[in-house]
Amino acid sequence: MNKTFKIAYSLKNTYRVNTILYSLKQVPVLKRLFPQELYRDPDYKIFANIMSGIWEFIKAFLGKFLYFLIMIALAAGLCKTVPERQTFLHIFVILTLIGAPTNTYIFNPTKDKYYALILLKMDAREYALSMYVYEMLKILTGYLIFGMIFGKMSGLTIWQCLLLPFAAAGMKLAVVAWSLRKYERTGYAVSENQIGVRGWILIALSLAAAYGIPAAAVLGIPVIGNCVLPETVSAAILVCGILSGIVSFRKIWTFTEFREVYQQILTQHMHQVEEARRSVKRQSEKVIQIEEGAGSSRKGFEYLNELFIRRHQKILWKSSKRIAFISLCIMCAGILGIFLFPEVKGKVNHLVLTNLPYFVFIMYCINRGTGFTNVLFMNCDHSLLTYSFYKRPECILKLFWIRLREIMKVNLLPAFVIGAGLAALLYLSGGTEDPLNYVMLLISVLCMSAFFSMHYLTIYYLLQPYNAGTEIKSGTYRIVVIATYLFCYGFMQLRMSTFVFGLGTIIFCVVYCAAACVLVYRLAPRTFRLRA
Repeated sequence: MNKTFKIAYSLKNTYRVNTILYSLKQVPVLKRLFPQELYRDPDYKIFANIMSGIWEFIKAFLGKFLYFLIMIALAAGLCKTVPERQTFLHIFVILTLIGAPTNTYIFNPTKDKYYALILLKMDAREYALSMYVYEMLKILTGYLIFGMIFGKMSGLTIWQCLLLPFAAAGMKLAVVAWSLRKYERTGYAVSENQIGVRGWILIALSLAAAYGIPAAAVLGIPVIGNCVLPETVSAAILVCGILSGIVSFRKIWTFTEFREVYQQILTQHMHQVEEARRSVKRQSEKVIQIEEGAGSSRKGFEYLNELFIRRHQKILWKSSKRIAFISLCIMCAGILGIFLFPEVKGKVNHLVLTNLPYFVFIMYCINRGTGFTNVLFMNCDHSLLTYSFYKRPECILKLFWIRLREIMKVNLLPAFVIGAGLAALLYLSGGTEDPLNYVMLLISVLCMSAFFSMHYLTIYYLLQPYNAGTEIKSGTYRIVVIATYLFCYGFMQLRMSTFVFGLGTIIFCVVYCAAACVLVYRLAPRTFRLRA
């Protein structure tokens, strides 16, 4: 079994190393530094192995540290109506009961299992048991370290802290043993990803039970202290979890039909992935509207774009109109609130004049740039990128401007409603000494919308992330999207006068648009292509 574990772990590590090397190869600045023989170079593989080891350490310990800190300790500290240690145990017990069936590890249909068991025909029982023991050891180690640290900080005794890791592992063992017995009775193996509607309802109710008391304490809602599980009950459940794990271990160790179980789970998973892709394609085809007999006097790319917009009006404009309507209702509610509660006028006026940066994140959330580029690729560029004329610089820039015009139209509708609504709120809540603030509110929100339209279309052309199977294969694209989110989220903490921030937004938008056009013209002929 040790030999099987070494081979299995080596396979898993090789898959992860190749993924790291492939991701580095996709970064425009770094890909020139890496040779074509990247995957054979021992030095680069050593570097990738180090990165893989760091990632394994992070998965083993950082995740559990954040789990105990955020999900349990901080939440338990919010509830002041009962002792913190009691709330800590209450939350831990419920979360462990949720995690036992949803994170079994052994029934998770991952690619490394497919490679090892289906392609390489490794011994299924030895593979399953060796890798499962490894995962359980990681749980025991992580939970023991951080359970002891945060448990002691919350007031738990030593013996209560020692119960935490063994109870978590024991409950997982019990669920796995129950699933194996069910397979023996019914011949049906259940993937941990197949939760179902009832499962999600139970998870939602369990989370409500776990965090209901802390949430009520934060909101100032009176709660009854005995709604939290008593310490003795929590401890009893943890002990039962340990005992059930001890009893269940024998079933798992003596089970002999792991190959049949994995073949069923992995086959189901592959069918589900393929069905999901077909479903996305069918959904995409549904929104295409073909108008028989509809003509156009336009030519070239303008004609192509007009056909595309006509056929995809439902997906492009439906969400935009819905967002605009919701925004209008919110603004009308705000205006009505000013008339019904005149005492809030001062607060509303101050918020509008100092919190304009907050709307960077709001405009980021409602912008339809990613949806637009996804539809562009799936129903247009996916086919046309196979033609050389489509990738000439002058053609790329011309079509880029045409598409930018269309996506701006889509995004400007809700942006105009929000900008005009903010100007109306400012006027009705007491106004401002500088009339330019009204103009700046409207123009800056429109500029934010224009920026996101330009931004997502630009990174689509410069990083074109999709392959022929419409899967995102660009690590750089993902990094840019995450960086965009963090950049916009950071603006929520900024407070600045409307005029100063609005002026800065307009200048930045103009400069960004000019730079984006230059980059698209120079780089897109090389980057705007189908990925392998």
